[in-house]
Amino acid sequence: MTTMGAGMDGKVVRRHGTLLAATALAATLVLTGCGAGDDSGSKDSAGSAAEAPAKAGEANRDAAAEAAGAAGAGAADLRVDQRAIIYTGTMRVQVDDVDAAAREATAVATRAGGFIGGDQRRSADADAVAELQLRVPAPKFAGVVEEIAKLGRQQSREINTQDVTEETVDLDARITSQRARVDSARRLLTRATSITDLVSLENELGRREADLASLEAKKRRLADLTALSTITVSLAGPAAMAVDEKAETGFLVGLKGGWKAFVASLTVLLTVLGALLPWLVALGVPLGVLLVVLRRRRKIPALVGPVSAPPPPVPAARSAP
Repeated sequence: MTTMGAGMDGKVVRRHGTLLAATALAATLVLTGCGAGDDSGSKDSAGSAAEAPAKAGEANRDAAAEAAGAAGAGAADLRVDQRAIIYTGTMRVQVDDVDAAAREATAVATRAGGFIGGDQRRSADADAVAELQLRVPAPKFAGVVEEIAKLGRQQSREINTQDVTEETVDLDARITSQRARVDSARRLLTRATSITDLVSLENELGRREADLASLEAKKRRLADLTALSTITVSLAGPAAMAVDEKAETGFLVGLKGGWKAFVASLTVLLTVLGALLPWLVALGVPLGVLLVVLRRRRKIPALVGPVSAPPPPVPAARSAP
């Protein structure tokens, strides 16, 4: 009985040992599988984390490129009223009364919000000419030109435009950059620790400020030209000669020009001769009388015969020895 109980107990123990070993093996396999899954998940997470900045950088670059493209397209597609355009005009109008027409042209420019930049007038008769330089706001340019053309009979008109939008944008960018350079030089100047650095930084700051002032002056000039257009008006009287004559060439034209030059030279020569003639008469007559008197005095001694000289002495003859 004892032997049978011991055998049964041994079997039970072996069964329990086998069950424990199987349970341990299964647990090991489960833990191994979970570890592999965790490792792959951590690797995937690390890869995603590494790729996120790259994707974000690419997205930022794409967004910046799109923004720059949109800005460039916006600059290229600006409306006419948003562009910087310089308007200049030149016109000649023949009027009956030059002074009255000049006053009316001045009033037209003043009503448009402009002013007179220059006023030159020649003569006061029927051949009078007045040249006015009008500065008017760019939006009123076309209207002012049409009003001045109605003052009389328009003889000529020339309108020119110059688009300076790109130049204005470029100046704005350069001014912004130059201001940053000036601020940088000023900050460095406050940190100078030696006389050499101080002098060098002061010279550099002076150069940068001079460049900035030059760029700002150009910007102000462009702003003035784009804000106020220039109209040069010539108001001519009824007898004023036209200045827009076509140039002629050929033999006859040259002959005509040469004859005019010859007549002009001859006129100048005769004018000079007429101016000198009184002096020639006043000085030439006494001088001629004096020359005649001197010539007569030279001829009077020539009429008297020459005095004969005494004969030379004859030498005495020598006696023979």
